[in-house]
Amino acid sequence: MRGLVFLLLVALSSAKVFERCEWAKALKNHGMDGYRGISLANWVCLTQGESRYNTQATNNNRDGSTDYGIFQINSRYWCDNGRSSNPVNGCSIKCSDLLTNNVAVAINCAKRVVRDPNGIEAWVAWRDHCKNRDVSSYLRGCRL
Repeated sequence: MRGLVFLLLVALSSAKVFERCEWAKALKNHGMDGYRGISLANWVCLTQGESRYNTQATNNNRDGSTDYGIFQINSRYWCDNGRSSNPVNGCSIKCSDLLTNNVAVAINCAKRVVRDPNGIEAWVAWRDHCKNRDVSSYLRGCRL
């Protein structure tokens, strides 16, 4: 039991929580500025609302699925956590891969999500906090 607690603490201590501009630069470096017509500011707004830029964020949903990582990607449709019933695994990854500091995996999966017919509307935080709003403040002072 102590070993499990230790491993959990190590995992939590390695969580990367990005600063806003640091995250904006990472997104830009991975080709997210204008990806599928979505501005960089919208991506930053979305991830602030979903995870507060935390790579280790998780959320258990009422339907039994779980959202993972900085984009809060859902286990029912996009990744396999080994627990969800009928996982589609649209990104062909383990959900745990979304909880690492290698954000390329999460960014590539987010690109897959927005290619779906729902597009960026798949994210509740984007609909609630970013859609039809001036999101330019998310890039203010970032020197991109």
